[in-house]
Amino acid sequence: MVLVFFFLTPQAVYAQQQAADFSGQYILEAGDVLDVMVYGESEISRTVFVRIDGRISLPLAGEVQAAGLTPAGLGKKITEKLERFLEEPEVTVILAESRSKVYYILGQVQNPGEYAITQPVTVVQAIARAGGFLEWAKKDRIMIVSGPTEEKAENISYFNYDKFLSRDAEGRNVVIQPGDTIVIP
Repeated sequence: MVLVFFFLTPQAVYAQQQAADFSGQYILEAGDVLDVMVYGESEISRTVFVRIDGRISLPLAGEVQAAGLTPAGLGKKITEKLERFLEEPEVTVILAESRSKVYYILGQVQNPGEYAITQPVTVVQAIARAGGFLEWAKKDRIMIVSGPTEEKAENISYFNYDKFLSRDAEGRNVVIQPGDTIVIP
């Protein structure tokens, strides 16, 4: 008998989660920076910031809801608004900078703060990114607070770094999700 084990990398897990969430399409959120280009209309084309209310502002189009849409969906919405003023506008929306996908790490690490998620990040990678543990860190009681969802309030899970190093099943290295807070007592 031959046993074959498959281990998913953090990137593979993240990709699966993203596909399950919204079929691989990037969903715009407050904080994202977008390049909105209207072909042949340099006065309207510009870089915009998705405000906290989820909207952007453009000349002629006015206020446009961006949060919750894909870049292509937003482009279509802007096109519809501009059709009142321009003949067959061609609009392209490009995500210039993803600022809405962040996690936080605080407590007994060298550099606590907010970090952007530009690629899949695990708990261990997040700790390394924050400069590692301080001398008195309680590595066996790391808390991961996930933001509220529609189903429940915030979710709290625990990570034991020492068990992770010993390859214990309880020390799984989880992928951090946008909005998560890692607390190292």
